[in-house]
Amino acid sequence: MIKTDSDGLPVWANVGKKRLAHIERVTSLLRAWGAAMRLDPAEAQAWIDAGAWHDSLRDAEEGELREITGDTTTPEGLLHGPAAAIRLEKDGEKRRHVLDAIRYHTVGSPDWERTGRALYMADYLEPGRKFSKEDRFFLAAQVPHSFDSVFRQVVRFRLDWSVREGNHIFPETVALWNSLR
Repeated sequence: MIKTDSDGLPVWANVGKKRLAHIERVTSLLRAWGAAMRLDPAEAQAWIDAGAWHDSLRDAEEGELREITGDTTTPEGLLHGPAAAIRLEKDGEKRRHVLDAIRYHTVGSPDWERTGRALYMADYLEPGRKFSKEDRFFLAAQVPHSFDSVFRQVVRFRLDWSVREGNHIFPETVALWNSLR
């Protein structure tokens, strides 16, 4: 069992107030979707844990993240998910779908089960983000009724944004998109 603090974060988490507020919004969405979809308690808890832990090292220093992951090439902003998954696994987390959800939540994975897909959507659709508020609110409300369709739309929106901004598109993201066809 992972040792957590009063906010449900691992005791080793490195999270500021702004990040904690984001985590709480993500977790609230996941909790609401799980209830609306009448998930079994184990899956519902997996969604909540993934939401609570996904950004647990988001505010950590780059050096710490590189030390945990052993990764010297990945851009800094993508290290917190893999680092958190590694720490959680060392602390005894055994649910592969939770670890993979956290590990790949920034780039996506074609191998995800619903936990990873739910986290990916909640991280994007949480109401604290400033862009496309009406569209994201609408999509968030549709998740319990059209989980797969909303997931496809969120992947598309995130991929479209990356292309429009001229950002690097990671192989995991391409594989995720291709798996949806």
